[in-house]
Amino acid sequence: MPTIPALDELLAGARVVSLPMRVKFRGIMERESLLLHGPAGWGEFCPFPEYADGEASNWLAAAIEAGWQGFPAPLRPMIPVNATVPAVPAERVPEILARFGRVDAVKVKVAEQGQTLDDDSARLAAVRSVLPDAAIRVDANGGWDVPTAIKALTRLAGVGLEYAEQPVPTIDGLAEVRRALRSAGTPVLIAADESVRKESDPLKVARAGAADLIVVKVAPLGGVRRALDIVAQAGLPAVVSSALDTSVGIRAGLALAAALPELPYACGLGTVSLFESDVTTDPLVADDGAIRLRDVAADPGLLEQYAASAERRDWWLTRLARVHALLTP
Repeated sequence: MPTIPALDELLAGARVVSLPMRVKFRGIMERESLLLHGPAGWGEFCPFPEYADGEASNWLAAAIEAGWQGFPAPLRPMIPVNATVPAVPAERVPEILARFGRVDAVKVKVAEQGQTLDDDSARLAAVRSVLPDAAIRVDANGGWDVPTAIKALTRLAGVGLEYAEQPVPTIDGLAEVRRALRSAGTPVLIAADESVRKESDPLKVARAGAADLIVVKVAPLGGVRRALDIVAQAGLPAVVSSALDTSVGIRAGLALAAALPELPYACGLGTVSLFESDVTTDPLVADDGAIRLRDVAADPGLLEQYAASAERRDWWLTRLARVHALLTP
């Protein structure tokens, strides 16, 4: 990790934005983010408001790496990405998918609070109808218990699932679901997300044999270099995904995907298409199912247009100061 800049240096290049979403995602219609400008470029600090400062410290470390150290040398110039379908009614699926253009893989949110398995099934059927040949993966964000996950994935496997991401909250639960699906001959792989990025030991899920692959996100893991090390130690295939970032944060995700020795799955880095606008005039969105690796510069006009309110700006800067203190002696 690079030397931690002084707080005044971070504050000098800090801008807080609030970007409108095209569709509700993770329960929000506005995504707030604090952008930092350093000698190596822009970094993004955007842990969700409910995250404690200790967890948010990884996000700040990742933003500092981007802005003050830069990224490892890439191994590939183009990164394949999936479309992302939030937990919308089935009739909205064609509209959502149209924003992503041609894609070969789609991640579909399931297990949304207040919805049913019928809702999930209808959403997946709509995706399959629009994209009959696409790889489909589902993401439950730990929203099921073990019996429900087994029942749901057995049913949803009928549309042809590439994998299921974090169907249950715990590592033991993931292992149990994985065993049950294998025993029943249900061809659904298990991917771990929260069980990697929210655990104090991100390698625990691999040691427990609880997943077939892992989902890695730059910000929650503390930067590109630390994420590369975790993937290498885990010894499992990895999917690089985003945390609902602006193009500044997506650039870090692309850097990770570009530096991995192997990239067997399309990445969940196409989420800028879920925003009404972005902080750059050259947003990192997919073209023909992939994003070209390139640097990003925040546009002053867009930073001004989408500047957060004074109250929210102060909230983020106060949070930055608290989290910064955790990274410095």
